[in-house]
Amino acid sequence: MASLQQVVEQLVSLAAGSDATAGANVTSSLASATPGPLATLSSIAKMLFSASALREWAILLMLGSLFETSRRLLSSMWSWLINSFFITAVFDDEDSSFQWIMLWLSKQPSWKTARTVEISTTNYGIYSPAVRFSSDGSDPSQNLVYIPAVSECYTLWRNYRWMRVTRVSSPSRGGWAIKDTLTLRILTRDHRILAEILEEAKEQYAEARKASVTVYVSDSSNCWRDLATRPKRPLNSIILDPGIMELVVEDARDFLGSKSWYSERGIPFRRGYLLYGAPGSGKTSLIHSIAGELGLNVYIISLSRSGLDDTGLSELISSLPEKCIALMEDIDAAFHHGVTRESTPPPSFPSSPDPQQADRPQDGPPGPSGSRVSLSGLLNALDGIGAQEGRILFATTNNHGSLDAALCRPGRMDLHIEFHLASKYQAEELFKRFYAPPLTEVMKEADQTGKADSGSVDLGCDGKELINLSESSVPPSPSTSEVFEKSDSTSASYIGISHRARAPKLSTQQCTQLAKQFAAAVPERELSMASLQGFLMTYKVRPFVAVTKVAAWVEKELSSKKKSDLI
Repeated sequence: MASLQQVVEQLVSLAAGSDATAGANVTSSLASATPGPLATLSSIAKMLFSASALREWAILLMLGSLFETSRRLLSSMWSWLINSFFITAVFDDEDSSFQWIMLWLSKQPSWKTARTVEISTTNYGIYSPAVRFSSDGSDPSQNLVYIPAVSECYTLWRNYRWMRVTRVSSPSRGGWAIKDTLTLRILTRDHRILAEILEEAKEQYAEARKASVTVYVSDSSNCWRDLATRPKRPLNSIILDPGIMELVVEDARDFLGSKSWYSERGIPFRRGYLLYGAPGSGKTSLIHSIAGELGLNVYIISLSRSGLDDTGLSELISSLPEKCIALMEDIDAAFHHGVTRESTPPPSFPSSPDPQQADRPQDGPPGPSGSRVSLSGLLNALDGIGAQEGRILFATTNNHGSLDAALCRPGRMDLHIEFHLASKYQAEELFKRFYAPPLTEVMKEADQTGKADSGSVDLGCDGKELINLSESSVPPSPSTSEVFEKSDSTSASYIGISHRARAPKLSTQQCTQLAKQFAAAVPERELSMASLQGFLMTYKVRPFVAVTKVAAWVEKELSSKKKSDLI
């Protein structure tokens, strides 16, 4: 093959007219009065291909192109042939199916014997969707989790079907976080195999989570993220005025079973509840209990989230699953001036609001990073054409009067329930909840009472004795659980009981009498249930002391409340 210098020399000689025949043709073409473009291109091609080196290079280029095209075609045909024998499923960690398949993998024997794994202490909630191994089992918080390593292939068998699992990590949208993707390839042409695996994984996941409630929140990309898993809270642990809990639970249960009724009548299959009233009266606790009772997950919609606008809110609500609880807490404080019809005005100053005051009403406009959700956008998201059906909406507020009437109308908020401050009935039931004897003791006591003469049963106390009971009647607690009162020799006071202490065993009658005395000292509708619970937590193993000191505590609380009202 000629060198580059020889090629250049040949081109120069051709341009100078060394070749008589080529030169004559070129001169003739250039001398023509109106040379056509085809003639010009033809002359240039003849000039270029007259050089042997260029001709050889062109042949090599054509052969290389043909070879690469053939290689790609054969590779595509081979991939198509191989893929025709496999079914490939891709699971994204932004979807709940990713958790299903992770839990399913943890139960496969082949996975437990994997030679290359990634070790983590992440617990994935109460029921981990990964295999846990603990050294001695004494400290569950130090359990290790084995998860598939990134870019590592794992093979396993299920019902004589060969499968390959691969986990890949890549930057998510915006590049601020890492997104995991799990790929499952099954050597089969039958889609029923994949359907069986997904159904089995879903059932195992539901079984693992049946005793818990999963809480989801939205991220800056308007995608739902698994925040936490909480144990279900029994309904009898929530102490409300008689009838309130039963009303909400039965109404929600009836709604979930009425999809066909709504469809036949052309009514949107949605239900909304507005819980309003005093802070600490049990609104959020009731929602937690209802979610556990009905087996629903909770999706928290924060209207004050930084960067959220009307479009993002509609996207979040439309992506809710069909059966779930959508929770909007403190909806009156979501907008700095309350929920009104106007959009949030643009900021007039560059500084951001104080993070501690982000969820509180403000006199001034929000900072540039605040929420940009308007009331019209909220209303369209709740019952617009793109609103999700089948969900149950719970909204809470401490100031019912600040809400716009359009937000509270039926169809958006169908049932309004007011929560008051604690009544004497609630105070008595709360005391029983704290100090009632275990169920086994109650059954044993009832059995003994049934065998003996009811008139000769001596429980060792009566109402008068209970009134005069003092701290001296309580079994002594360890030194670590003593209550230190403020004195001249100490610069700080410590109030509380160590969790190592044990409460005295009370009979059912004793507990009832103490509860009545406790409730008698609590004024009607003056204190919240949260404050009463906080007081009883201080004396969690000393019920007699709680009864004797509740009057002084109530007086102090009411005095503080009056001072704060004056301010």
